[in-house]
Amino acid sequence: MTLSVHHDLPASPWITRFAPLLQALRAARPDPAEPVQALDLACGSGRHTRWLVAQGCQVTAVDRDAAALAHLADLDGPVQRVVADLENGPWPLAQRRFDVVLVTNYLWRALLPRIVQAVGDGGLLLYETFAQGNETVGKPSRPDFLLAPGELLRACAGLRVIAYEDGFLPEPPRFVQRIAAVRERAATTTPVRYPLA
Repeated sequence: MTLSVHHDLPASPWITRFAPLLQALRAARPDPAEPVQALDLACGSGRHTRWLVAQGCQVTAVDRDAAALAHLADLDGPVQRVVADLENGPWPLAQRRFDVVLVTNYLWRALLPRIVQAVGDGGLLLYETFAQGNETVGKPSRPDFLLAPGELLRACAGLRVIAYEDGFLPEPPRFVQRIAAVRERAATTTPVRYPLA
């Protein structure tokens, strides 16, 4: 399930809080001048794609709704728009890996391993979506679209978790789970200083 009617909303505070981490990972790359490749999965009309572009990223924005992706037409240079049905079609990204993988307000459990695999060496995963308990305050309410306790932590086994939250937010009322995690480079001799927001 993707929510694609929020193109005029600001980026999620959970996502924007990790801008310093994104910059630290960029600086730690073998060639910091090379553009950061980002994936905004189930991007809807692209409020987070726009945020990633503002951070200097080249973005692959994927959604099943071509009309929602049309809201990104003014960003053609740094944005590749991909129309794909993630739940009923093939994975549209082959073996591509990204420096940043971002997912908000979307859950299709069968894709969790692919999402984690899409995080490249030294890359960052930012994920935020609804959790169990949300059925008591609104939609989504189907268990298929609500993370179980600790589910994102289990899905990110093998990544270094920088931050994780599971709880209730009052405005608007919702239960969420969210994670920021990195795939550390095995050959690094100097540890990356992951800034805590």
